[in-house]
Amino acid sequence: AGQEGLHVDRQVEHLDTGDVQPGDIVIGSLPVQMAAEVCERGGRYFHLSLDLPQALRGRELSAEEMRACKARLEEFCIRRCSGEA
Repeated sequence: AGQEGLHVDRQVEHLDTGDVQPGDIVIGSLPVQMAAEVCERGGRYFHLSLDLPQALRGRELSAEEMRACKARLEEFCIRRCSGEA
């Protein structure tokens, strides 16, 4: 984020969605239920999207590798549907 000029107030390894306040911006690759909780709490969720080849999956990527995989931030508004499947 720093190499791309993004200002980050706080970086955490594991997000506690209970800490999210209205207006907070959360950037990451969250499971869908956690992204929904961010949105339910009034936060905005920006997903780190990558065009990731299988050979690079499951490991930390360098900034250069992320650029090569066309890393981008995409905002998603996620909500839970009522009822059970």
